[in-house]
Order: sequence, then C-alpha cells, then structure tokens
Amino acid sequence: MAIKGQKFKTYSEELKMEAIRLHVEGNWTYQQINEHLGIQDKERMKRWMRKYREQGEFGLLDQRGRRKEYLDQERYVQQLKRENEMQKKC
Repeated sequence: MAIKGQKFKTYSEELKMEAIRLHVEGNWTYQQINEHLGIQDKERMKRWMRKYREQGEFGLLDQRGRRKEYLDQERYVQQLKRENEMQKKC
C-alpha cells in the first residue's frame, strides 16, 4: 500500500522496450533483466510483457494526461468511425 508522500520509480519507454527486446529476442529471464537494467520491482517486467502482448508498443506508453491527438492513429480512426455512425443514425 502506498504511503502518503511516497515517490514512485518511473521507467522510460526506451528502457521498457529494451527489457522486452532482451526477453523476446535474447531469451533472458525476468531476473536477469531486472539485475542488468536496475529494475527494482520483480512483478513490473511481467506487467510490461502482458501489456506488450495485448497492445504492442502502445501498451508500454504512459497514458496519464494524454490528449486525443497523442493517441495512436488506429484508435483515433476507430473513434471517428463510431462517431460518424452515431451521426448517421440521428
């Protein structure tokens, strides 16, 4: 549980992609990657891998505070198509 005033460690997108690359291409274990890259949370790599498998590179991006124009193009196009269909129904 988080403690008031606690600072959380954040990792860059480049570091996340390097960790994923080492695991997928280099067949490194999560423990080896954590030690090599200095990742402190043991479960963090598993979460990154799950998000990468489900959403690709987009899943590794920090989505907090993102505007619509920063979302990936495919999702934005899908949203526009849905809005267009809603307007046709009205």
